[in-house]
Amino acid sequence: MEPSIIASNLSKCYKLGVIGRQTLIDEVRYWWLKVRGRDPQSYFRKIGHSAKEIRRVQAEDAGRNHFWALKDISFESEPGEVVGIIGRNGAGKSTLLKILGRITEPTSGEAVLNGRVASLLEVGTGFHPELTGRENVYMNGAILGMKKREIELKFDEIVAFSELEQFIDTPVKRYSNGMHVRLAFAVAAHLEPEILLVDEVLAVGDMEYQKKCMGKMHDISKGGRTVLFVSHNMPVVSRLCGRAFLLDHGNIVCRGSADEVVKQYMQASLQSTALREWPLDEAPGDNGFKLLSVSITDMDGNAVGTVDIEKPFRLRIEYHVAVEGLSFRSMARFYTQGVCAFPAFEQTNVIHDQAGRYVTYTTIPRNLLSEGEYVIGLSFFGAKGRKYNYCSGDDFISFLVVDYMRGGSARGDLAAGLEGVMRPFTSWGKKYLGSD
Repeated sequence: MEPSIIASNLSKCYKLGVIGRQTLIDEVRYWWLKVRGRDPQSYFRKIGHSAKEIRRVQAEDAGRNHFWALKDISFESEPGEVVGIIGRNGAGKSTLLKILGRITEPTSGEAVLNGRVASLLEVGTGFHPELTGRENVYMNGAILGMKKREIELKFDEIVAFSELEQFIDTPVKRYSNGMHVRLAFAVAAHLEPEILLVDEVLAVGDMEYQKKCMGKMHDISKGGRTVLFVSHNMPVVSRLCGRAFLLDHGNIVCRGSADEVVKQYMQASLQSTALREWPLDEAPGDNGFKLLSVSITDMDGNAVGTVDIEKPFRLRIEYHVAVEGLSFRSMARFYTQGVCAFPAFEQTNVIHDQAGRYVTYTTIPRNLLSEGEYVIGLSFFGAKGRKYNYCSGDDFISFLVVDYMRGGSARGDLAAGLEGVMRPFTSWGKKYLGSD
């Protein structure tokens, strides 16, 4: 089957600073020299322009006033794929989608898109504020190449999905951001594009509607259509996308399964990893104690950066004791959202009869932590007449907890947002007390 998207060496360069030449005639001369294959910069240097223009030409020569938003991006996407695009602000994610959506042209390279494209790049894109919701549905459909009859057949379904029946004949300039997104997504998803480009717009919707939209994107992909999904919500990317790539300064620095790419991004953004190791001579610690490694592992002992909320996992700690009889206990602190979710610690001091390497681990049960990013702090302390710290820190490793919404977590089939940093699986029961 032919790929739905083929991007080959896509690059986009922007010029920083002043736009255009000093005068209109200079602009025409610049264009004409370019057309004839001559060097415009050499010409402008020779004719004695102002100091400002000379400095600008010099900057062009040095390349200092050029910004490459994208640089040699190449990838293919198959029909039925949901591909995540992640990265920090300014990495080039939105620029890439704008090129694929034919909103802006690449400086070099090409993209071949096999099928009709619908874009959700920002709130209100493609909507005319003076037109009503109903009129914008028809206008958007026409832009996507739909015939009026096709739009009429889908109209009731679009309005029902957006949940805006009461406001469909109201001008969209009176819509909230969330209402804009509801209607825009409903139009783009129901007019059956072969390729759907989504750029973070679901972030302004409520949790119930986000769940609805994600379900719809799953349906779109199962129908053989392609979705490119840009988001800063890593649990959603891991849950929704089968494949992803990470952009940094306009380059693809990592590509693969969504879980692996999210793990790479989390490690870079949190300045930490799910596995850290130190050689003995560089390991942190004091007075005969050295911390050799810390990791988050699955139950088979494999280091992982993303944890399934429905599965237990382990915190594994390896250390070296140089003094026989050293006595201390270990404590881990799980931080998220700026607070300590809970501490996990040994109840009593452990006596180490022999010098050498040791490993200790603690198992975290499934359905305990909420979704999100966690950072682990560690302390190793004992008593020498008073509390004594052999090693301590608040940012050793980090990991991500994801709820894939299979129905086996404490969330069940609830789509609404859940507060808190912990989400234990609690048992509920009921008892009939009789009639009045």
